Amino acid sequence: MALSVNDVIGSGVYLILPVAAVALLGPASVWAILGAGLAVLLLVLCFAEAASLFDTPGGAIVYTRAAFGDFVGFEVGWMTWIARVASIASLSVFFARAVGYLWDGANHGVGQALTIVLPLLALTWINVRGIKSGAITAVVLSLGKTVPLVLLVVVGVFAISWRRLFPVPMPESGNFTKAALLVLYAYAGFENTAAPAGEFKNPKRDVPFALVTQVLLVTAIYTLVQLVAIGTIPDLGRSQTPLADAGRLLLGPFGGFVLTLGAVLSVLGTNNNTVLAGPRYLYALAETGRLPRVFARIHPLYRTPHVAILFNSGMALGLIVIDAASNAIHPGALRVAEELAVLSTVARLATYIGTCLAVPVLRRKLPSTPRTIRLPGGALIPIAALIICLLFLSAAETKNFVAGAIALAAGAVVYGARGGAAAAASPRK
Repeated sequence: MALSVNDVIGSGVYLILPVAAVALLGPASVWAILGAGLAVLLLVLCFAEAASLFDTPGGAIVYTRAAFGDFVGFEVGWMTWIARVASIASLSVFFARAVGYLWDGANHGVGQALTIVLPLLALTWINVRGIKSGAITAVVLSLGKTVPLVLLVVVGVFAISWRRLFPVPMPESGNFTKAALLVLYAYAGFENTAAPAGEFKNPKRDVPFALVTQVLLVTAIYTLVQLVAIGTIPDLGRSQTPLADAGRLLLGPFGGFVLTLGAVLSVLGTNNNTVLAGPRYLYALAETGRLPRVFARIHPLYRTPHVAILFNSGMALGLIVIDAASNAIHPGALRVAEELAVLSTVARLATYIGTCLAVPVLRRKLPSTPRTIRLPGGALIPIAALIICLLFLSAAETKNFVAGAIALAAGAVVYGARGGAAAAASPRK
């Protein structure tokens, strides 16, 4: 449960969602966030059914490979891995920005570099040492990020100015499309929960339970937080630290500090989960021989894919260096961290679409067991979830589609180039 909550609640709810959603949708953003949570629930149900069939690591890679063969499984895994690396890089930068509200030194120079790099190195070390240490860290950080949100809701619900919420004006139709990827970014990450399934004690039971419980809990928190933010913060659309501002209004300086600390722990917690889950996708791809098998090595003592973990964090650090260099050359340009966040969101849709399509196929190909979840309505839920994915995808810009196409093409090249190695690896597997 902690891993699942940590995967989803991150920088979105603390720094991005309240401001951007109200700027685009006004008071209707409360209902949009609630509706999006129910829509994402359909995606989560597809993951829950697929997860109940497998106890091996890899998540959507495993589901799509079993349904459609090695090539589709590889491409889904490749895009999922790219999304994880991009997420680690962008979250590390966002972490420094969140800390910057508590310590100005994190906003520039050596202090900024240390605030970005040292936490990433610490999370890498924690997750190399084992899934249990990573899970314990997730429990602590999930409490640290969730308790301030609950405190804000409990106190703020009595201070809401309801005239700011009702009547609800109809937003411009074009703004719904603009808000789609933003809302998906806030809910995304649940797919990481199944990535280390092979290291859970009872993954066929625990993963579906964690997924469904998490999305219900997060939807309730997001909706109530947006309600409080709109009802208590004057001119919410211009706030740089919306929830910290709400905490300061409701509880004074202490409330502002608690909500700012919550934002810091929120970003750190999500990054911990990404450092934990991302290498498991790389591991799953390497196990087939389509990537160098060094990434499938398991540490003899800690029993973790340590090479994949170290490589993932190294790639993220490389992207962070590119981010720093681009801002040094073009200070006024859109920061690479934001671009990486959008790329991560678009790349995740490959995971979601692949799993939605896989569920009906897996029903025919794999026998049902006492632990297998079968969603009601036949193919109705997977089809509805697929339509939701396509609606989210329609909100992407042309440059996002180009970046996604380049990534898919690069994956196809890697897949073809490693064909001989995969064939050689198959008998050993």
